[in-house]
Amino acid sequence: MSLLDKLERRFGFLAVPGLIRIIAGFNALVFILGRLNPEFLQQLSLDRHQVLRGEVWRLITYIFIPPTNSFIWIIFAILFLWFIGEGLEQAWGAFRLTVFYFVGMIGTTVAAFFFGSNFSNTMLNASLFFAFARFYPDAVIYVLFVLPVKVKWLAWVSAALLVLGFVTGPNSYRMALLAALGNYFIFFGPEIFLSARNRRESSVRRKRFKGETRSKEEPLHHCAVCEATELTDSNLEFRVALDGEEYCTQHLPRAETPAH
Repeated sequence: MSLLDKLERRFGFLAVPGLIRIIAGFNALVFILGRLNPEFLQQLSLDRHQVLRGEVWRLITYIFIPPTNSFIWIIFAILFLWFIGEGLEQAWGAFRLTVFYFVGMIGTTVAAFFFGSNFSNTMLNASLFFAFARFYPDAVIYVLFVLPVKVKWLAWVSAALLVLGFVTGPNSYRMALLAALGNYFIFFGPEIFLSARNRRESSVRRKRFKGETRSKEEPLHHCAVCEATELTDSNLEFRVALDGEEYCTQHLPRAETPAH
């Protein structure tokens, strides 16, 4: 029984069914409130200095900040978040999804306090998408409801952009990325490691098998005249002559021919 199984048996009552649906709903609500009063969003961000001044609600409310101010894109963003949340809860169950999300939240909060920067929920939501891609790599998403793309390809593109940002961005960005994706590596790291090791071992075994197969197909004897081998004629006998060459008995030099 895995550690998560033990935790679920003991603390399963802490699961939040429909967690991502709730977050998506609050994203929609905050978007509307933010359009009515843009300063409202500033009261929700994860700002270490403001938290230390007593605004502790920021430790949670930052996850409700929508990723865009566009009426069109917010629809896509909320529907997509809802979609991947449903898929993850179906694959994992409510408890594991709750643990996964809150581990990412804790990592993001810790990074924000160490580096003193306003951290968004963008990378935290990205960890959800990468987890979804792990379970449903061949699922097809219609970008803008028109272009069909497999989830795994979108995940690779997203990962490439994050790596680029990690290389070129400031330390605060790097730490935000590592913190928010820490839950992904905690949950999937051992599986990724074992999969890589199994592929490497399979590759080694495959090469060894090919080598053994190839060595069995290579002839041990070879006539210097007719180029016959024991593979072409199993009845042939071979001798090594004084000149150091190997011959079948039919083409053995006369001086080397066995007496009758």
